[in-house]
Amino acid sequence: MLKHLSAFIFLLLMINMSTFAQSGKKPVPATKASPVTNKRPTKLRSSWGLFLSDTLPKSQVVKLLDSALVVRDEKNHLYQVISFAFTYEQHQPYLNDTTGQAAIYKDYTGDNFKTSRLPALWSSRLKENLQQGDVLYFDDILIEYAPDKLYRAPSLRIDVK
Repeated sequence: MLKHLSAFIFLLLMINMSTFAQSGKKPVPATKASPVTNKRPTKLRSSWGLFLSDTLPKSQVVKLLDSALVVRDEKNHLYQVISFAFTYEQHQPYLNDTTGQAAIYKDYTGDNFKTSRLPALWSSRLKENLQQGDVLYFDDILIEYAPDKLYRAPSLRIDVK
């Protein structure tokens, strides 16, 4: 009797497992019209205007202040920038009271923006205050890879010479 009962339970388990194995969802094939697939982009590169992270003259940086951030993959597909974090590192010389020597004071200001370019207020303020030695950081750049997927693109660092 025990032998028949264990064979019956084994048979029920096998039938139950085969029904679970057949009820799985099948993957939806990607369409040829859309370059976006469900895979993560292999290599993204961020740029500001035409420039990757670089050391640029002040005149060039002033021209770029109204430009948008651009993110591309290795196949040169453009992706929409959703948001980014911006930090401005300002260098100011000062005279140290205790040592009597000149030193550099670094002041950091920044904000998070939900657009692909700097707001007009920030742009105009930077045009007035930008000096040699200052650094502009664009971090946490988020792109919309697919309608329901956001990815972080590489950061940018622009040094002003």
